[in-house]
Amino acid sequence: MFKEKIDTSRLPKHVAIIMDGNGRWAKERGYDRIYGHQKGVTSVRKITEAATELGIEYLTLYTFSTENWDRPSDEVKALMELLVLTIDREIEDLEKNNIRLTTIGDISRLPSEVTKKLEACKEKTANNNKLNLILALSYSSRWEITKAVKNIVDDVQNGKLTSDDISDTLISRYLTTAGIPDPDLMIRTGGEIRISNFLLWQLAYTELYFTSTYWPEFDQEAFYEAIYEFQQRERRFGK
Repeated sequence: MFKEKIDTSRLPKHVAIIMDGNGRWAKERGYDRIYGHQKGVTSVRKITEAATELGIEYLTLYTFSTENWDRPSDEVKALMELLVLTIDREIEDLEKNNIRLTTIGDISRLPSEVTKKLEACKEKTANNNKLNLILALSYSSRWEITKAVKNIVDDVQNGKLTSDDISDTLISRYLTTAGIPDPDLMIRTGGEIRISNFLLWQLAYTELYFTSTYWPEFDQEAFYEAIYEFQQRERRFGK
């Protein structure tokens, strides 16, 4: 059992996860892709509970990328409906477990019903402080960085900044993750070994952990194993 091996004095402050493999998991078992996404919601609940219990402060889940809009319309529609149902079902548990929900990404592209549910949940959990659960929705890092550059240029042109003000710290303040610490650990399930346009700026010195386990099968023990493996590494931050 990996949980007993974890040193709780050296936990990663922020864990980010690319939840990959829902569709392939379902296809290999003769189901359609949306069934895999539905099963993936159960894993979200398990990992959120495990992170909260350990005392991790930030958990970012790559929920829906800007590239996912190019998937078949029926699948996108089903994913949006699943998101609404999940928010309705989980909001009481978020409150009970003192979890704050936030989002990053181009939320304006989401259907209005989804946006309303998200905003209501974010408002209701705004004062919670046990775990910050961050959903990356309609998110891509290239979109985020492009948007930040445009905003910086606007502020330079409007006299709010000069080129001498621009630094990595300032750029971080213009990203959608402003105020959120960079991830210490990034986990990707599903067997692919890439980061797929996810938090490109923020992952500069993040420890990367890849597993072939599909997301619907990624349970608490698998999460604890990733945390334990993270603690065996020496982080030098380029020094």
